[in-house]
Amino acid sequence: MSKGSSQVITCKAIVCWGKGESLRVEEIQVEPPKSCEVRVKMLCASVCHTDILSTRGFPSPLFPRVMGHEGVGYGVESIGEEVNGLKQGDIVIPTYVAECQTCESCTSGKTNLCLKYPLALNCLMLDGTSRMSIRGQRLYHTFSCATWSEYMVINSNYVFKVDPSIALSHASFLSCGYSTGFGAAWKDAKVEEGSTVAVFGLGTVGLGVVEGARIQGASKIIGIDKNPRKKEKGQVFGMTDFINPDDSDKSICELVRDLTDGKGVDYSFECTGVAPLINEAIESTKLGTGKIILMGVGDHQSLQIHVLPLLCGRTLKGCVFGGIKTISDLPILLEKCRNKEIHLDELLTHEVQLEDINKAFEVLKQPDCVKVLVKI
Repeated sequence: MSKGSSQVITCKAIVCWGKGESLRVEEIQVEPPKSCEVRVKMLCASVCHTDILSTRGFPSPLFPRVMGHEGVGYGVESIGEEVNGLKQGDIVIPTYVAECQTCESCTSGKTNLCLKYPLALNCLMLDGTSRMSIRGQRLYHTFSCATWSEYMVINSNYVFKVDPSIALSHASFLSCGYSTGFGAAWKDAKVEEGSTVAVFGLGTVGLGVVEGARIQGASKIIGIDKNPRKKEKGQVFGMTDFINPDDSDKSICELVRDLTDGKGVDYSFECTGVAPLINEAIESTKLGTGKIILMGVGDHQSLQIHVLPLLCGRTLKGCVFGGIKTISDLPILLEKCRNKEIHLDELLTHEVQLEDINKAFEVLKQPDCVKVLVKI
């Protein structure tokens, strides 16, 4: 028996009924948690580029789906009997990766993708079922959670307790986008002091990369974006140089080499999901030693990659949640947030109510938009 309410809760949630369809505010039913789960009352959420892709069927074309994977909740409303380390009322954020600390992956020091608690690409609970339904029909999640809902149920291994003194918006941003970028420079690429970096796309993920690279001690951090307003924003996070591809007839990789004595950078980070940019990111790095971290996701299922630049000693690597482990690494990032070492205040540009979520997608198109907070 769970601690707290054992009743089914009827609440408002944002549901996508099919690929490309507009989002709808619906009344859904949320069951009580099972033994290793918690039911969380959401306080606010935020919008990530991945949410747009989710309406198009990413990571799997499973509908109807309750949207949202970034957020922070006044958890926990109800707790399964086998849950440890959490109590009713704790403030928690969802994480779509987990860390058991015992499996081969968790102990390898090479990846943050746990084998015991894997990525929920089937958009369901670990047992293959859902705790959410609408008029008797099963609802899928967005990965391991569904944050655009007044309540959600999530396996306790995919939540992280946060200090209640941390601003709710900051906590929400740390649950995916910013952490993904920051971690990519810190944990995945392990950017070295004095190294050079190129960042493709200065959205939340890209700005996280810039800040992570700055804290790691990179000597040159080149931000690349077609939006001229991102220049000032990037400089706040630590960018040293800015490239707007529309301002030159040269390719991006040529512009990067112009800023690095013809050598290219040590590390490039592709954060846009724009397919042709992966080759620009590859060829922007140094011959023989360049490392390219791929984080951006688009509608494409495959990429066309130029082989010769990779054969010449460069390394292309994918990255999920910035390589951050939820137990080992996330507390360090939250401590940086508490100590105001990172610029999360600069991310929040717009707010919408849950009922107005479709407006959020329009707001994202505005040139001054970085991050949209969803009030629940």
